[in-house]
Amino acid sequence: MESIFGLLFHSIGGFASGSFYMPFKKVKGWAWESYWIVGGFFSWLIVPPIAAYLTIPDFAGIISAATPTIKAFTYSMGLIWGIGGLTYGLGVRYLGMSLGNSITLGFCSAFGALVPPIYYNFNPTEGKESFSEMAASSGGQMVLLGVLVCILGIVFLGKAGLLKEKDFAVGHENKDKDFNLIKGLIIAVISGILSSFFNFGIEAGKPMADVANEAWKAVHPNQGEFLFQNNVTYVVLLWGGMTTNFLWCMYLNFKNKTFGDYTNKSTPITKNVLFAGLAGTVWFLQFFFYGMGESKLGNGASSWILHMATIILTANFWGFYLKEWSGVSKKTFNVFLFGISLMLLSIVLVGIGNSL
Repeated sequence: MESIFGLLFHSIGGFASGSFYMPFKKVKGWAWESYWIVGGFFSWLIVPPIAAYLTIPDFAGIISAATPTIKAFTYSMGLIWGIGGLTYGLGVRYLGMSLGNSITLGFCSAFGALVPPIYYNFNPTEGKESFSEMAASSGGQMVLLGVLVCILGIVFLGKAGLLKEKDFAVGHENKDKDFNLIKGLIIAVISGILSSFFNFGIEAGKPMADVANEAWKAVHPNQGEFLFQNNVTYVVLLWGGMTTNFLWCMYLNFKNKTFGDYTNKSTPITKNVLFAGLAGTVWFLQFFFYGMGESKLGNGASSWILHMATIILTANFWGFYLKEWSGVSKKTFNVFLFGISLMLLSIVLVGIGNSL
């Protein structure tokens, strides 16, 4: 039952993450850096403390009492993850919603799932599963197989991208004018690797989540783990992401002379802020529900790859809705569908492995 609830929560979070970019498409007359940072204020600075306040008594006291090392390490992981978030937007621009998310998050899921257990192999930590322990158990072997299938899915999705580029080379020049496979793949790899540092940040901030968890369990004995324990970690972790994104967007506002976007009355300012804020809020919900899923499955390879795979599937749903694959050959579309099928299979394998 715990695994079922974990899968459900990760699926909801994945849907939120795969959908958050859609409200941005309703923003009119603003440069990317302007609506991105407005959405960021909601997703990194406004909504996380509200969520923590509503779910964790004295969350600020928990953060204050945490050692400077824990807070600094968690914050630094957020800084690195923030770079991945920035490049994610470019990956989606050059590859589209479906292919961009699939390749970027495919790398993110594989890297984020494998690095922590490899790290714990060299630095054994009580309560953390090492790569050797995973490889020695039937459940762990199934999870690793799921990661391998996920990587194989990335290969086929990349192949689909190559075929799509050839299909659009002649006769479809205006179909997807921003599509650029080489740029997109380079950015997707960088973004996928750096974005996985969010998972490392959750690990770094775990002592704060543990305090929230133990306090809740003291008041609610024999009721399992606290669903919202990670909300306190997100506050510190997302400060790091906010720092990186704020500095870059302010630089772009200065470079592109787009500071005037925020006061340009010829644009629908109120609607733009509302849509950007909605995008930012929906974005945060992915990790709100990830924390709930993690409380059921643990923050290991299972949680991370389940979360990422459901994001990929959701993003591809929106890709179909936006007709990003209309006009491609039947062969191209079949290769794409096979890649997505492998991603779906990876979810099933990881779910089975977690239940063993």
